[in-house]
Amino acid sequence: MELHIQEAKMTENTDKELQGSAVFRLEGYQFPYEISFFSKNGRDWDYSLHFTSESGEEEEFMKLDQRLTDDDDLFDALLDAALEKLDSK
Repeated sequence: MELHIQEAKMTENTDKELQGSAVFRLEGYQFPYEISFFSKNGRDWDYSLHFTSESGEEEEFMKLDQRLTDDDDLFDALLDAALEKLDSK
């Protein structure tokens, strides 16, 4: 799996909730995607997957969304990239 993270960010609000995102391109997928993260406690994460510059095929999108659910290493790599930006404030 070749993962290219193009951009990542993470912020913390006054309630200590974390919100961030990563724009990435993954080998075998035609378009770059963006994943958004949210956590109220820094341990349990909600995410949302988005197309970036243009919409792609729904089938590919669904395949990637399922991969994010099944592949903890991929999810963690994207989340870690965003969390690294929080530490660099």
